[in-house]
Amino acid sequence: MTTVLICDDRRHVRERLTRAMAAVPGVKHLDCVARVDELSIRYARVRADLVLIGTRRAVPVGVESVRRLLAADPGANVVVFGEPDDVPAIATLIADGVRGYLRCDVSRPEVAAALAIALAKVSIPTPREPSVSTVELTERELQVLHGMSEGKSNGEIGRELSLSGNTIKTHVRGLFGKLGVRDRAQAVAQGFRCGFMT
Repeated sequence: MTTVLICDDRRHVRERLTRAMAAVPGVKHLDCVARVDELSIRYARVRADLVLIGTRRAVPVGVESVRRLLAADPGANVVVFGEPDDVPAIATLIADGVRGYLRCDVSRPEVAAALAIALAKVSIPTPREPSVSTVELTERELQVLHGMSEGKSNGEIGRELSLSGNTIKTHVRGLFGKLGVRDRAQAVAQGFRCGFMT
């Protein structure tokens, strides 16, 4: 029996993920908690095969709950979902050992496909996942990627590097193309996977 545990304080998010997971072959039991203080207790009881945890910049306890869960069980199969601009939290969690990241606005078929991959204990890929050997970033692109990993806006990165906003946008587009991603959070996650950041 495959068990999935969902943790998010928003009822509509829990319901949406429950509907998506119901479409994943092999999922036999779904369990939800609204509060992060319930997560560790419920996980210890059910030892879910997959844990989905919402992370939001406005609710930092989500990040802490992921860390506590992974500290208690480094083998826990955790996927986080959040907003595209929640880059620092997502980057940290990828480095901490979560299986993958999903945007809150992905379609139900995309959720089902990604979570089926996660249940197979494989890291969720980005749409076109390149390997380290096939990706070469310029020094400037690396600087922009590091800035994004710190949650800085294009304007902030531009000021640090003494570059215009349009130039930074050009580097960001180049990064997205080389890494095979479509947003900043995926770029940072892929940067960790490809070894550009530690």
